[in-house]
Amino acid sequence: MEDEFSGARWRKSSHSGGGNDCVEVAFVDGGAALRDSKDPEGGAFRLPASGWRGLLAAVRPGGPAHD
Repeated sequence: MEDEFSGARWRKSSHSGGGNDCVEVAFVDGGAALRDSKDPEGGAFRLPASGWRGLLAAVRPGGPAHD
């Protein structure tokens, strides 16, 4: 994992169930970082705060991804 996220506090959604097949998020300076829970050492990417808000809007019921 990149040193950039070494102190990040990663969280899974409470909706992910008991499996390990979800996306984890860590809130970092200016936005959010995302990674695959199955491969936490495989890397992560950062979204600015506006990108995180846009992602949430797209995946929430009634959002653009559900039109």
